[in-house]
Order: sequence, then structure tokens, then C-alpha cells
Amino acid sequence: MSSAILEKSRISESPLLPVVGQDLAAPLIHGGTTRYVNLDYAASAPAVEEVAAHLAEVLPYYASVHRGAGFASQVSTSVYENARHIVADFVGARPGDTVIFTRNTTDSLNLLAGCVQSLLAGHGHADGASNEHGEVLYLDIEHHANLLPWQGLPHRSVVAGHSIEATLHRVETQLRAGNVVLLAVTGASNVTGEVLPVAELAALAHRHGARIVVDAAQLAPHRRIDLARDGIDYVAFSGHKLYAPFGAGVLVGRPDWLDAGKPHLAGGGAVKDVRLESVRWTDGPARHEAGSPNVLGAAMLAKAAQVLAALDPGQWQAHEHELRSHLVAGLEALNGVTVHELFSDSASRPGCGTIGVVNFSVEGYDAGLVAAYLSAEHGVGVRDGRFCAHPLLRRLGLASGSLRASFGVGSRREDADRLVDGVATLLRGGLGSDYMVAEGRWVPANDSRTYPSWAPNTPGTAGAAPCSTD
Repeated sequence: MSSAILEKSRISESPLLPVVGQDLAAPLIHGGTTRYVNLDYAASAPAVEEVAAHLAEVLPYYASVHRGAGFASQVSTSVYENARHIVADFVGARPGDTVIFTRNTTDSLNLLAGCVQSLLAGHGHADGASNEHGEVLYLDIEHHANLLPWQGLPHRSVVAGHSIEATLHRVETQLRAGNVVLLAVTGASNVTGEVLPVAELAALAHRHGARIVVDAAQLAPHRRIDLARDGIDYVAFSGHKLYAPFGAGVLVGRPDWLDAGKPHLAGGGAVKDVRLESVRWTDGPARHEAGSPNVLGAAMLAKAAQVLAALDPGQWQAHEHELRSHLVAGLEALNGVTVHELFSDSASRPGCGTIGVVNFSVEGYDAGLVAAYLSAEHGVGVRDGRFCAHPLLRRLGLASGSLRASFGVGSRREDADRLVDGVATLLRGGLGSDYMVAEGRWVPANDSRTYPSWAPNTPGTAGAAPCSTD
């Protein structure tokens, strides 16, 4: 074996970055424990150890921000405001772009939807001109976070084609028809991991007088984003998917719509002056950040952005590509397993490809049952359901749900092997335990495993949303 091939084969043997919990022990239904394999990064990623260490540094200084004269408050204010600059650099923001910290990606997109609503009502133009016939355009493959906020506004949807090329053509046809003020698209599918050509989509939107917002909840933890280079007007993503705890989100983009839009929350910090019957709102990020902000969440999001920005892009993508290719090859080699994808040309088209997400189903088994089995009998955590993308799952013929394995900088090749071995064992010998449905979820019957002493529930009894709503 040549040294180049040997080196490539070693890329995914170890995590690219150490993460908290990478050696967590998970109890098995038949007794004993095993190293927990976390293949659910796309839902919430574990914290990178460097981010967790930074939390320990910042936590003693945690205090209210912006108006405190005390030393801790001043330090916290500095950390919070500097986080905006770090995040702006991370996404290649233009000079003057606004960085607003939110609760999560969903909150960011709802905030922008409120501003677009003001625009359509005539409050988003400097001259007060109405754009009452304007519409928002989005794809049918979107996560609910980038679909539901627009349904309350004039809108049109585009059914994605079987290729990216066909999808771009359909988007352009709708844009050419006129009246679109905003194109809302995902950067990478949270269901299949396929990446959309956001720069091409941005150029199409601008060519027809529209702006673009990219839901980068899945893209940002896997690929670098550059608003200025790619012509993206707005981007939204979340810290909890970016290897940062506390769940802060962020919206970055052009300030005019944001400054003219109705404040996202009415409360202290978003105002210039308040009277008993009136208020003068401020501009800039504070306009939409009323109340006490998630200081630690913003700080950890920014630290995670710094850590990812320091990665070598080639090594980062090579690590994910090899892991994903290895997992897909292993699953596709099993009779009865189908790996699901949207586009025929995602692998070959420049600027596209895939991130660390693989969607699959196992013939003859409910997705929720497979997920429960993998966890209880193999210590492997995957996601099952419809992934807050119901229209897309129906398109794929998976209305009852499927399985999703997702990974990132803390993943290793052994994780993929453990999943493939678990599915192979299921297909070869069936379930090794009895399972039942409790509160809408498959769980092992007669489960005697327990959570840590500080966690209130035992496995199989914790409340969970039914599969049909995932």
C-alpha cells in the first residue's frame, strides 16, 4: 500500500477533534456497558473539549451585560459583544452586516420572517413604499424551521427535482415569474446531508430582484460559509449543532430589513425611550434582543466558531468524506437496507456534495424499533422519525419515517462499523430482546437499566414526542 493511500486510510481512525463524552459508557439491555456511539450529531452535537474548557474560564465572570458597572458585568459585556465579531468573521460577513443572537435557528428564521412581514406591509423601505404583492419562495425539502415561518406570509413553494440541475431550473422559473422578495433555502439537507449550491442560488435570486436566506443549521458545522463571497444576504444557524452548549442561535445579514422590522421581542434593551403609551425602538442587534441575553450561549457559539475556523478545510472535509463513504458502503452491502438520497448529481456537481448525514431504512422493520434496538443492544444512538421535514419524507416514500445517522469532528471509523455491525446482526438473527411502544416510542420491555442518579427517569419511561411529530 502506498504511503498516500495508507495516510488516507488513517484519516477517520480517530476523532478530528476531541469532544466531551467521546468515551461515555452506555448500559446494554443484556448487561454490561459499551462505549456509546453518538451518531446523532445533526440533532445536537457534543461540545468540543476546547469549548467546554472555555466555559470554565468564562463562567466565573458571568453577569448581566450592557448596563452593569461592575467588573464581572463589564467582562461579560466584552465577551458577548466580541462574540458578534467572531461569528461575523466565521461566516465571511460584509462590513455593516448585523449579527443578532437568538434562541436557535428556528428563532432566527422567525425573526427574519417578522422583518419580511414589515417589508411587505411597507415598513421595510426607506421611503415607506409597500411591497404588498411580494412573496417568499422556498423548497419542499426544507426543515420546518425554514418552511413554517413563511407560511404566514405570501409565499410559493418549489418541488425540488431529482437533480440539483433540475431544481435550479425550477427555482429560476419561479423567480422569473416575478414578485419574489426572498428565496429561503437550506444549505444542506438535515435528512440526507446533500449540500445545495448556495452561491448559484444567491446569484439566481439577485438576478431576479430577490434576496436569499440560507438555513445553515446543518451546513455551518461541516462547511465554511462566506456571505460576501457567495452573495448570501442572510444566514441562520445554531450553537447546539456547532459543538457548543446552551443552544444559542444567530442570524447574520444585511441591516436594512432588520432595522425596519418589528422588534422580535418587546422589552427592555430594545428601546431608545419608553412612555406609558408609546415607545421608540432602537436599531442594530439590540432591536431584536430584548431581555437578558444568553451570554454564555453566545460566548460558546463564538468559541466553537473559532475552533472550527482553525481546522484545515481539506482535512476537515476528507475526514467526513471518508467516514460517510465508509458508512454508506457498509450499509449498502447489507441486503434489506436502503440508503436514501434526493439528487442524482449531488456528488458530481461543484459546490455540492454531502455532509456527515446518512438516511436509511431497514426492510421489514419500523424505523423507531431499529433505533431502539441499536441503542439497547449495541450502544449506538441514531435518530428516527420524519426529522421535522414531513413534505420531504412523503416525497421519498417514507411517510412513516426513516433512520438517520449523523456524525462530525468527534466521530471515528469505529462508529460507522458499530452501526453497520448492529444492523447486520438484526438482519441475520432478528431482535435480541422484546420491545413495546410506550408514549409513542419503541422501548425495550422489562428494561432494568437506570439513568445516572441525578437524572429523574429510567430508560423506557421518559416522556417523548410521538414518532409522527419528529
